[in-house]
Amino acid sequence: MIPAVSSGPYPVREGNLVRPLIGGTAAFQRIGEAVDAARHSVWLTVAFYDEALRFPEGRGALFDLLDRAAARGVEVRALFWRSNPESARYGTIFEGTGADRAMLRARGSRVRIRWDRAAGVFCHHQKSWMIDAGMPSETAFVGGLNLTAKSLERHDAYVEVTGPSGIDVARNFVQRWNGASERHAPDGNWNCDGTDEMPVPAAISGPQGPSTVQIQRMLPPDDQSILEQYERAIDAAQRTIYIENQAIPIPRIAGRLERALARGVDVVLLVPAIPEPYVYAARKDPGRRALFDGVAALGRHPGFRLVSIAALEGRERVPTYVHCKLMIVDDVWTTIGSCNLHANSLGGHSEMNASIWDAAFARELRCALFQRHLGVDTAQLDAVAAMRFYREIADRNGGSDWQGEAFTLQPQKYGVA
Repeated sequence: MIPAVSSGPYPVREGNLVRPLIGGTAAFQRIGEAVDAARHSVWLTVAFYDEALRFPEGRGALFDLLDRAAARGVEVRALFWRSNPESARYGTIFEGTGADRAMLRARGSRVRIRWDRAAGVFCHHQKSWMIDAGMPSETAFVGGLNLTAKSLERHDAYVEVTGPSGIDVARNFVQRWNGASERHAPDGNWNCDGTDEMPVPAAISGPQGPSTVQIQRMLPPDDQSILEQYERAIDAAQRTIYIENQAIPIPRIAGRLERALARGVDVVLLVPAIPEPYVYAARKDPGRRALFDGVAALGRHPGFRLVSIAALEGRERVPTYVHCKLMIVDDVWTTIGSCNLHANSLGGHSEMNASIWDAAFARELRCALFQRHLGVDTAQLDAVAAMRFYREIADRNGGSDWQGEAFTLQPQKYGVA
């Protein structure tokens, strides 16, 4: 049994219907459908954004989607991260510049927008959507995809949650909206002002499905429930831990994974084959040696594989960037969200994950991901046999004869240019 956490503000709630959305096209198509069907409200938290993103099926850019909803009388609110000078090179964002506001003015946009800074170098990294909060048509989305065109090319995931846990995605939005750092700044709002306070949602949706869910966050300084849940899940694992993440784990997590390996748990960690530039820089920094030593130590266990994926483009294999943040333990528990295993996500960013206790969901997701990565159906295999099969295929791949898209990396050389 994977224990839940009690340190965060949101409880474990039974009776949810959950649906995985793998890949940008599937996720943005379903989110676009939900926004177009919204009857009362659309609330979203945004980290990175670029205007080149187009939602599938002709839904257009983000503000095309949102402005259509607002024109129907739907209450549309968006929280955008505004960077500090220390974090200005993180990526493309919509931070309410003069040009941004001119664009909104030209559109006649009726979306209510508020900007929010994080502390120092950190960012508000949550990626959530809340549709029709408190209404019978309520549904929520929690995941890792940024609102950028690049997201359509990456391996990533969202989970749709319908049922009692939706209220916690809504409450997170209201808490952040009412406390946003820029709410009283002259340029901190659009189509509202600093007095625009939202009531805390009170209506909990009735049961919709079989899944038990807990919405968890990293929200400094008090809420570190995602980190605690990661640790509890790894410590409780008995057979398998399957991870997809943009980052290799900090030493605190790597140490727990090594202890799991030592007691016989199989671990597969899917990461980008070509990581971000900061990883190469960290590899050259003696002060960051523990990060890479931790991954090298995992590689000394026969039950561990560090892997990545590459798609076939023409006659060439091209690495697919892994932006996913998910974990499946023992085919019984899953988490999907925005929280990486690196120091920023676990030490200063705001993040949101949905932890899911549902063996059928976990197993079906594992089979879907393995089908995608291995090119073979593992539905007839238990978790241990499937992980062994994953290792065998990934070890064979890398030459001219591939099965699927997964291939093994050398842990001791990860991040070496």
